[in-house]
Amino acid sequence: MLNVEEAAKIACMSKFHYQRMFTMLTGYTVGEYIRKRRLTLAAQELLHSNTKVIDIAMKYGYETPESFSKAFRKLHGLSPSSVRKHDQPLKAFPKLSFQIQLKGDEEMDYKIVEKDAFSVMGKSIKTSLVDGKNKLEVPAFWEESRNNGLDNELAVHAGEMGIMGICMDFDKEQEQVRYFIGAEKSNTEVPDTWEEGVIPATTWAVFPVKGPMPKAIQHVWERIFSEWFPSTGYEHAGGPEIEAYQKGDPYHEDYYSEIWVPIVKK
Repeated sequence: MLNVEEAAKIACMSKFHYQRMFTMLTGYTVGEYIRKRRLTLAAQELLHSNTKVIDIAMKYGYETPESFSKAFRKLHGLSPSSVRKHDQPLKAFPKLSFQIQLKGDEEMDYKIVEKDAFSVMGKSIKTSLVDGKNKLEVPAFWEESRNNGLDNELAVHAGEMGIMGICMDFDKEQEQVRYFIGAEKSNTEVPDTWEEGVIPATTWAVFPVKGPMPKAIQHVWERIFSEWFPSTGYEHAGGPEIEAYQKGDPYHEDYYSEIWVPIVKK
């Protein structure tokens, strides 16, 4: 059975960095990719063999026929047994392939910052990294914060880093992350409906972002994982990631924001 730790070791990365890099470069979590590849191969085996469904389920990592059937139906839209009974369309999830592109024609600005632990206040949601669910729920969460006035309340307390969007409490096993919209905790009393969190002391790589949201910040995120990490000898430290938004019109061509990524030297 495929082992993520072994794959990360072969790639000369920590398990966390390998999983985060994989997701950022492909759009899939490692677990999601493995599941879809297994179910693709399982469908082929159902079509072209007389092997029992329960044996195929066990072969591809499912402990029960029920769990295999549920996952199979989610991807293919039909049960495993019906594959042999009806001439119905199936989905094929192909192998990923990577092409090396020589880049470097565009400079990438950054600075290394040592920052002590600090507290944040605001609100959060827990979202799934599977099937791009977080890419829908996080923008909806920001829209909700604008509509209910959370961002205006946070702006009153925001320090030098401004209002922050923070990915924290990564759960790679459950493929979930907690997304926190907040600001550095001030001396004022935190409202009962808000939450508090702690960002641990760490070394940060800070990347300036200039341009309208969300395109500008998405472009820098892509370059961090496809260009910056491979070329600098750093890797992700496994802590929270921060997008720091300054005052101004986020859709203006000159809007300024920052990405803070926790790092360690390999």
